Order: sequence, then C-alpha cells, then structure tokens
Amino acid sequence: MILSRAKPAVGGETPVSISDKKKKNKTKVPTLEEYLQQRDYLGALTLLEFQRSIGEKEEHADLWIGYCAFHLGDYKRAMEEYKSLTMKPDCPAEVWVYLGCALFFLGLYKEAEEAAAKAPMSPLQNRLLFHLAHKLNVSSPDIVSQFNDEKRLMGFHQNLKDVTEDQLSLASIHYMRSHYQEAIDVYKRLLLQNRDYLALKVYVALCYYKLDYYDVSQEVLAVYLKNIPDSTTALNLKACNHYRLYNGKAAEAELKNLIDISSCSFEFAKELIRHNLVVFRGGEGALQVLPPLIDVIPEARLNLVIYYLRQDDVQEAYNLIQDLVPSTPQEYILKGVVNAALGQEIGSRKHLKSAREFFQLVGGSASECDTIPGRQCMASCFFLLRQFEDVLIYLNSVKNYFYNDDTFNFNYAQAKAALGNYNEAEEIFLLIQSEKIKNDYVYLSWLARCYIMNQKGQLAWELYLKMGTSSDSFSLLQLIANDCYKMGQFYYAAKAFDALEKLDPGSNYWEGKRGACVGVFQLILANKEPKETLKEVLVLLRNSGNPQVEYIIRALRKWAKDNRVLLS
Repeated sequence: MILSRAKPAVGGETPVSISDKKKKNKTKVPTLEEYLQQRDYLGALTLLEFQRSIGEKEEHADLWIGYCAFHLGDYKRAMEEYKSLTMKPDCPAEVWVYLGCALFFLGLYKEAEEAAAKAPMSPLQNRLLFHLAHKLNVSSPDIVSQFNDEKRLMGFHQNLKDVTEDQLSLASIHYMRSHYQEAIDVYKRLLLQNRDYLALKVYVALCYYKLDYYDVSQEVLAVYLKNIPDSTTALNLKACNHYRLYNGKAAEAELKNLIDISSCSFEFAKELIRHNLVVFRGGEGALQVLPPLIDVIPEARLNLVIYYLRQDDVQEAYNLIQDLVPSTPQEYILKGVVNAALGQEIGSRKHLKSAREFFQLVGGSASECDTIPGRQCMASCFFLLRQFEDVLIYLNSVKNYFYNDDTFNFNYAQAKAALGNYNEAEEIFLLIQSEKIKNDYVYLSWLARCYIMNQKGQLAWELYLKMGTSSDSFSLLQLIANDCYKMGQFYYAAKAFDALEKLDPGSNYWEGKRGACVGVFQLILANKEPKETLKEVLVLLRNSGNPQVEYIIRALRKWAKDNRVLLS
C-alpha cells in the first residue's frame, strides 16, 4: 500500500518570533492538532522540529515526530526516533510496537518481531505479528519452518476482532496470499458498514485488477477518482488498467497526470512512476531504472527478469531469479519460463524438469486451473513432455484470447505440426508478424516442413535461399533434402542434396542426390514432372565427381534423344 502524503503547509506568512506573536495575534500559526486533522504530516513535522529547535517542545513531541515520519513514508527516521525513545527509562511500553511497525516497513522482519515481543499485548501488536508471520512464512527456507510460521499466523488470525482495523489487516493478508476474492468480500462488507470509507474502493479495484477484471477495476476506481482526483495510488492503478486493456501509450498518457501531481510528493511515488514507465515503454531504460528498485518495488525484479528474457540473456535472467522463493502464480510462472529457456539453451534436463514442476504447480492449483495463465501453464508443461495432444486441449480452450499473439501462435502451430496437422500449422505460422520469430531457426524449420508436407517444396527451397550461410542454413538444407525425398518431391530434394554435396564433398550426400535425380526421371516418365526438368537434373549430376555420374547421364541422354527432348 502506498501511504499518501498531503501537500506541505503553505501559509504564505514568514515565521514570527514568540515576542512578535504576543504583539500580533493576527498571524495565526496552525496547531499540531490542526495539521494532524488535515493529514498534513509534513507541516506537523516541520512545526515539531521548529519547536524542538527553540526549546518549546510539544507534549510527547518525540512520539509525534516518529508518528509523522512514519506517515510520510520516512520509516528510517521513524525508527531512529522510536529507538531513541526506548533508551529512556520513562519510555512508554507501547513505543516498542511503534518501533516494530517502522522496522516492518523497512523489511527488517526479525528485528520487528523482537521489538513487537517487548510491547504489551494490544490489537496493534497482534496485527503487526499477524503480518510478520505471513512475511516470515514466505521467506522460510524449509517446509518445517513454513509449517511453524503458518501455525503462528493462524493463531494471530484467531485473535482478530470484528473491528475495521483488524478486518483491513485480514483483507491485506488475503490479498498478499493471492486470495483476491476473499479480500474483496471483506472490503465490500466494510463498505456496506462505512460508505464514506472511499479508499476501500481502491483496494477493491486493485483486487479486480489482480483477477484480470480490468474493466470492472476501472468502474470501481472511477467512483473513487470522482471524489479524490489526485490520488497517487488510484491514478497509478488506472494507468495499469489502461496498459492491460489497451497499450503502453494509453497507459503512459494516464500516468502524465500522476507525474504532475507527484513532482513534489513522496519518493516512493516517483520510483513507482519510473518503474511503470519502463513497463509501459516495453523495457526502455530497464537497466538504468530497475536494478536500484529490486528491493524497493517487488515487481522490479520480475520485470528485469522479463527484460533479460526478451534480450535473449537467459543466464542473466536465471541469475536474478534463481534465489527467489515464489509465492504468487506470476513468480512461479516466471521461474518456470526461465528454467525452460535455460534448459533448452544448455540442454539441461534438470532445468527442464524444474520448469515442468513450476508450470504444473500453477496449472494444477485450484485457484488457477480455470484461469488463462493456468491453462497456458498446463500447455507448457505438456509441451516440455512432448505430449502434444494434451497441449492442444489447453491451447484450444484459450486460443480466442490470443488470435494476434505471435508467441501463442508460434507454440500453437508447433503443436499442430507435431501431430501432423500441417495445413492448419502452416496457416498459423503465416499469421506470425514478429521478425524475431520469423528469423528463428525453429520457425523456419517447422514452416519448411509444413510446406513440404503440403506439397509446396518450392516455398521451402525459397526459405533456404533467403538464409545466409550458417550452421542453421546447413541444417535446413538437410531437412529439405530428406523431407522432400520422403514426400516424393525429388526435384527439390536433388537441389538440396547437390548443395549439401558442395558444402561437404567427402560425405555420402551423392547417394541421396543420385536417388533424387532418378526419382525426378521416374516422375517425368509418369508425366508428373515436365520433361524440361531433365535438363536441370543433368546439370546437377555433372556437379558431382562420382564415377557413376557418366553412366546415369548416358542413360538419361539416350532417353531424351529417343523422346525428342532438347537438353541443350
């Protein structure tokens, strides 16, 4: 949750001395209570620090300074103030729980737990320990520790009362555990009891966003923005909805309003904006913006991993995510994708097995099995197992959502082709627009095979002609030569074997070329190939240094002469 920060107090008056204040009662400085009622924590903090500097301290000034710093998001300052208070002999016991809250927001969970344990029992202490149990459970290294933390969490859960603060904590834990519908139910119940709690609409909208109901999220959010048009949290969520519903440009246009508002706001908003702009711009500036935010914004690590994957830097993506203990479907999916990519790149069965396990955990879970990502995960799992009939069951169920998605079509076409549905596979391959995919050898080889199986050997040969000299072009030649031979398209098989023979004269490609040339002659005899093709066959045969060539050429020339076929 992003804590809001009100605008600093701007009264227009210059500070006046105490003596001037006694002389002039016209200039009225707001009191601490007035600042706090207006949620102007910066104004309140400024007043408190000024009073401290002149020796005119407010009652419990140190406590109020910690309180204001905390609500401004300056958790380090709050921690320092509360720590200083705990050193004093007359320190109120509840300060320990305040210190625990500051440590919690700094990510120092063990220290926060130790501080909270020194505080007297209270609803705030229980809520803090409730959240700490969740955080420690997520980061626990083994199953036994996770079980113990889960048991503690349920104990604190049972201590929650049916009061607003406790129910908000419960909804928060539901949200962080990806139980979004349960969180919505809590928020809606609270809204029925307190219709003026407009901020709850933002939380409901955020849950709908997480459930992929972006249009519903927008509707709920619009009610809040109508009343609070300058909310950082709401405007950012609106931009994210636009990104999901439309595109990055639409999202960035929405974010401009937030940039103007946040120009003088708290640092987290600026970091959040910079992070989201990278996402909206398709990764532009990722290496400059995301690394410093990895421990500030949870999604920064995931988005940096995605950036490395898009740059084909699979090893760097793996280095960044290998120690991440996944706790959300998105994290499990991303770990699966990275392990699958690395496993295929280096031929590691271990990584491929890990990828299958991650995909199956998501696709087989009760909460995700009927979602689009869940079905994609099961498809990916079966794809790695090469069980393509099962792959198509899952991909067919979601294909209407991905008609123009190149990555989906690439996988869908491969599954179709693997099962021999070459006509459909060819159509799907040709829908792909991404130049990166179209230049990938996997794409080229599968498309060439589809062409050949659909009796379009010429198109497969043209794919080869467009490629530069490389190991991939050599592999494609071998595929064309063998598949065309198998499918009786002997002319293109002969051309491919001829090219292979030139590239590797010491091999046995001559035997393939000889058989293909004889096959072309047989098709000519059966009137399935133009007689003029014989001239090109003779040229291919002459390119070989094998002694059998002359015998075959004499036989072909004799037939041509007897059948009045011009060879010159």
